[in-house]
Amino acid sequence: MSKEKKEKKDKKKLQLAFYWAASCGGCEIAVLDIDEKVLDVVAVADILFWPVAMDFKYKDVEAMKDNQIDVCFFNGGIRNSEQEHIAKLLRKKSKVMVAFGACAVLGGIPGLANVTNKEEIFDVVYKNNPSIDNPKKVVPKTNVKVKEGTLTLPEFYESVSKLDQVIDVDYYLPGCPPTPDLIMTAVGAIVEGKLPPKGSVIGPLKSVCDECRFEKSEKRIKEIKRIYEVDKIEDKCLLEQGIICMGPATRGSCEARCLDANMPCTGCGGPTPNALDQGAKMISALASVIGIDGEENMSDAEVEKLIDQIVDPVGTFYKYGLPAALINRRLDK
Repeated sequence: MSKEKKEKKDKKKLQLAFYWAASCGGCEIAVLDIDEKVLDVVAVADILFWPVAMDFKYKDVEAMKDNQIDVCFFNGGIRNSEQEHIAKLLRKKSKVMVAFGACAVLGGIPGLANVTNKEEIFDVVYKNNPSIDNPKKVVPKTNVKVKEGTLTLPEFYESVSKLDQVIDVDYYLPGCPPTPDLIMTAVGAIVEGKLPPKGSVIGPLKSVCDECRFEKSEKRIKEIKRIYEVDKIEDKCLLEQGIICMGPATRGSCEARCLDANMPCTGCGGPTPNALDQGAKMISALASVIGIDGEENMSDAEVEKLIDQIVDPVGTFYKYGLPAALINRRLDK
């Protein structure tokens, strides 16, 4: 056996784990979107735990030694007690924990539920919903006794948390889902032992605007439109066409793919570096382009009319990042 082959044989494969919590599962599919490069990953890594793709049980993780997993890619926020338990278990068993995708990094679209609470959610879903037949207003319970024994369900929490609000996270891989190139960048850094300092976001420092093909100018806007209200998309900055685009407040790494399809950025890359609050930064960027060309100021009535054209402010400015925002949930009295 040659020296090169012996070294290759003796080199221990990385031990990886993947888990899916409160999310749509798109990040799991994104792993497969690396296409033939998955063969490169298989050559250097074994997957110890990936319940969405293979038959693993929680007991398999419980039986592992602490730090047996080299890297865990955890996607999804924390919505219930089961997800919190597994997050803490995988943290204990993993040397490196990666928040994988917008829901783990920021809380994601499920995090928009933080504008309400558990009681109101159960009321809409189980009690007063025209599509269900539930005259006794039964709602899920954590424990129910039946003749065969006791059935259990996870506890549904009052709010959604991003991953690092529950466990210690080493690295962040943003996106909804992360792009194949970004995934391979992360895998390459892990394989080569060239990971950035702990706490780093794996991705560029620039904003989506820096990756966007549209030309920018100093044009000001006097009205805000939703994308379907625009008859024709011009070949210029969408924000300057009155379409709210989160590009100025969002970290790049997606190559502005949505904008290439004439769709505005919705913010899945998370805040740009050094931004305390992604939504607040976007509101500031929007304020800087509001006005009427040739006039100094808009009247109060004109400003109020323009604000009213923002149909869903929370869903627009915090679509992926409400649990990560400075004000991250509704506070009941």
